[in-house]
Amino acid sequence: MAKTDYKTIDEYIASRDADEQKVLQKIRETIQKVVPDAQEVISYQVPAFKYHGFIFYFSAYTNHYSLSCPPPWTVFDEFKKELSPFEMSKSTIQFPKAKPFPYDLLSKMSKFRAEENIELEKKKTKTKKKG
Repeated sequence: MAKTDYKTIDEYIASRDADEQKVLQKIRETIQKVVPDAQEVISYQVPAFKYHGFIFYFSAYTNHYSLSCPPPWTVFDEFKKELSPFEMSKSTIQFPKAKPFPYDLLSKMSKFRAEENIELEKKKTKTKKKG
């Protein structure tokens, strides 16, 4: 049975095969580079980054890598054209393993999510002060 009680992103990545480890590590480094103050966490037993809220969850599956985020999903609307070749649901994008992972797109999306999270936090703070 596969390990499912991950405590760190390192543990999750180490549990995958060598090819997946390379891609997952590069996904991790891409997000870290764009949002250096983001906190690494395990949530729902997959790696995630938090910065004033969640940036992205990322994971590996048999045929694809998955990138997910909680609402709002405006990042998917913002990058709709670039994401059009990929299978998507409301909260998740699947990047097929058979194609190169779009790290440049991940950088842009991570930056967008970080900035969006800061703005959402500011709005929540203003609302609390008024109430």
